[in-house]
Formats: sequence, structure tokens, C-alpha cells
Amino acid sequence: MIELHSLTKVFGNAAAVRDVNLTIQPGEFFSLLGPSGCGKTTTLRMIAGFEEPSSGKIVLAGDDVTWTSPRRRNVNMVFQNYALFPHMSVAENVRFGLKIKRVKDPEAGERVADMLAAVRLEGFERRVPAELSGGQQQRVALARALANRPEALLLDEPLGALDLKLRKEMQLELKSIQQRTGTTFVYVTHDQEEALTMSDRIAVMNGGRVEQVDDPRRLYERPKTSFVAGFIGTSNLLTIPVDDRSGGVATADLGDGMRLTCRDPVTSNGSVTITVRPEKIGLAPWQPGRAEPADKTGSRVRGTVAENVYLGSMTQLIVEIQTGERLIVNQLNDRAGAEPIQPGSEVVLSWETENSFVVEDDRQERKVGA
Repeated sequence: MIELHSLTKVFGNAAAVRDVNLTIQPGEFFSLLGPSGCGKTTTLRMIAGFEEPSSGKIVLAGDDVTWTSPRRRNVNMVFQNYALFPHMSVAENVRFGLKIKRVKDPEAGERVADMLAAVRLEGFERRVPAELSGGQQQRVALARALANRPEALLLDEPLGALDLKLRKEMQLELKSIQQRTGTTFVYVTHDQEEALTMSDRIAVMNGGRVEQVDDPRRLYERPKTSFVAGFIGTSNLLTIPVDDRSGGVATADLGDGMRLTCRDPVTSNGSVTITVRPEKIGLAPWQPGRAEPADKTGSRVRGTVAENVYLGSMTQLIVEIQTGERLIVNQLNDRAGAEPIQPGSEVVLSWETENSFVVEDDRQERKVGA
């Protein structure tokens, strides 16, 4: 549906988007995810035609639209503020784009009815925006955009103005609307949970570049760079000075049966950077003199609890390990009356080798773009 070829946008001396290559499939819910200033909104605006690229090409449904005006591109955009006409009814707002395109009755009336049904606003036709909640206004904006039957709908953080509870409800509603209509959605957000909840695939952007494109599960479970690992959820980054390579496993020997392991990346020498998610780490009290586990596999490292933070369903522990680094460990609060492990307690952390993922350490290589 949408192809971006070496897309670049420069403002003055600053590159906001750098050599972006993406392919978005028909009917896909595709998200551009990243921090402020990473280039995601600029990329979306170039797809819409509101910004001209400095170089590169934009293809929409097989046609090169790089230099085509916005009104001649069969895409619609939904903004964070919805931009509804306050003096028009819901039905008139939805019909507005059809009026501009000179779509006449009865087709226009049928499209308005179909779109209001798709966003579950039947019976609201005569209300004005001031009589609607934030979530309802957002659905009117969606219905208005979808009534024109665009090849793609572009959404620039449309849930940003909603409170947290309504935002979570609308995440599921948006995905449901997209599935019912079959329209390609391209969604911009800086909210990781939002992107993981709704998207078929996600492009993580940093400093104007795309760091990784993948489905939500693989993006979370197998990040390719330290930036992606740190930006998608909570992750621990560790540098392993490799002492041994055998059986496809790289090991850092910490002494006294303690070690850090990962699948051997083969291509690297000296040390590797790994990421491990907090929920993958097991924790037990340190017991001096206790026998080493018979299997001797996976990572096993001593540490001291520095902090514990109660988060309702779980307690987050900050553990300073023997290498001097700090790891975050999540423990479910699934036992009534169970006391959390207190700061100063000595513990042993352990996790399977398969849960240590080698990543490209780009912490010093990338700077956020304009």
C-alpha cells in the first residue's frame, strides 16, 4: 500500500528523517514509534504530502506520489485535536469531506450511516461536538476520515488528549474499527504500550532513522539494538567480557559458580552487550555454602537489593550485582501478606541463556534528530 524509498528530510542543517525505507501492506495497522524529535511525525507528514522530502520516493498503491499535492493523494489524516466543526452536527461533520468531493445522495447518506455504524455512533447524528465526550469526538473524526474511503488513514497521536482510562479503551476501539473497515492505518505515537496493543507491525525510530521493524512480540522479545531494548518496555543492558566460547554459548566467568551467558554471536570478540527483561529473571536469597545447581546452565549472579518499589500487581527490585551494574527484577505480588525483599538483602539472580539477547550497543552512536 505504501512504500518509502530512501526518504530523507532536512531542515536547515538538521536531518529530521534519514534514509528511511519502509513497506506497509494493505489492511495493516502500522505504527511509527519513537521519542520526541525522532522524525516519526515528519515521516507521516511527508506521506500525507504536507512536507516535501529532501530526497527519496513515496509510492502509494503503486503510484509515485512524491511530488503530488495532498488533495490528490487518496489518504486522510486524523490529528490530535480532531478539528471538528463546532457548528455542525455529527452527521454534517462526517459528510463534510463527501460534500467537498461532490458525492451526492443517496450514496453520501449511505456512507455517513455506514461510518457512524462502524464507529458505533448510531443515534448521535444530530448532536454537535460540544455534546460529545473526548472519545466520541475522536470517533467522529475517524468516521469523517473513513467516509472518503482513503487507501490509507494517517493518525498523528490521536489519543494524546484523552485521559489514561479512556485512552486505553480507545486503543482497543481503534484496532476494532481498523479491522472492521479493512483500511490501512499508519499510526504515530511515542507510547510503547499503545503501539504494542494495536499494531500489526512497528517501526522504531531514533534520530531520524528506523532502528527496527517487526511485529510487537518479536520487537519486545528480540530487540536488535540497545536503543530498541531500552525504549520498548523495561530492559536490562549488560556488557559481558567473554571468557569462554563453547557449545554455541558465550560465558563470562564471575567466579564462585557465578556467570553471565548468552548465545554466542560468533562475530564479536572480547565482549558483547546483552539485554534481559526484568520478568525473565529469577531471584532467591543468597545462602553461603549452598551447592551449585547440577545443570550449571544459564546466568547466575550475586547481588544486593538497593531498592524495592511497590507497583500494585508487582514489586520492582533494583539489584546491584557483583559486576557493579544494576538490574531491575519484577516480582509478582501473588501471595497475600508476603513481605517484599528489603534493601540490603543479598540475593542470587538467575535466568536462562535463551533470555539473554545480544544487541548492537548504539548508546553512544546515535543522537536524537531535530
